[in-house]
Amino acid sequence: MGTATAMLQSMLTCPKCGHAALEEMPLDSCRFFHECAACHTLMRPLAGDCCVFCSFGSVKCPPIQLQGRCCP
Repeated sequence: MGTATAMLQSMLTCPKCGHAALEEMPLDSCRFFHECAACHTLMRPLAGDCCVFCSFGSVKCPPIQLQGRCCP
């Protein structure tokens, strides 16, 4: 049987200035806040999303990728 693996990098794009940066995602938790390196906007998840990667990333967070649901 194969084991599922998650992508651990996501291109995070700031909703205010459009700056994009490749960020490492934690395997077992969510990131609720992220500060944009360009404009210093503090990104927060959109309503219904569990973390900034699910809202502004090119790849959903690892818990969503592996389990279909986020942090318990």
